[in-house]
Amino acid sequence: MQESMEDETMADRLIFSDESTFHISGKVNRYNSRICGTEKPSTVIEHERDSAKVNVFCSISSRKLYGPFFFSERSVTSNVYLDMLEVWLMPQLDSDSTDYIFQQDGAPPHWSTEVRTFLNQHLPKRWIGRSGDADDVFCSWPPRSPYLTPCDFFLWGYVKECICLPCPKQLKNSKYAFVMRLRR
Repeated sequence: MQESMEDETMADRLIFSDESTFHISGKVNRYNSRICGTEKPSTVIEHERDSAKVNVFCSISSRKLYGPFFFSERSVTSNVYLDMLEVWLMPQLDSDSTDYIFQQDGAPPHWSTEVRTFLNQHLPKRWIGRSGDADDVFCSWPPRSPYLTPCDFFLWGYVKECICLPCPKQLKNSKYAFVMRLRR
């Protein structure tokens, strides 16, 4: 990947993607956040267990943000994720360009055989993700890799910061939101 980045056009071809969870109760999931300090914090924060949540997907390129896409299901499974790719994301990406590289992380829904088969057929040598020996990837997503994509270090933090005051339901109901009932 590092060698590929020496190509000046590579950054413009990359489409980074990720999902995030927004809790309706206002709890912020800071799974990828790291806070370092010299003292042990003395603050205790209580939160509601199993609170209602909204799962959101976005993709980002050097020129465009694709999304947000709100999953109507309670959790993102491989079938739900594959439907979103086939019906919602890939048609948009294909209409904008035929020369892009799609990145996804190593989340379990991305690793399913069905998702990898779809990507191998639709994007041979043009996808980055957790892969097996038979997969036709641009490059593999490294195991135990830190999340260092624009979605993780910019987009989700910015969105969560913006919506901490209003309820996440407002984000889902905003005029910018695209909500789709998946066919499966």
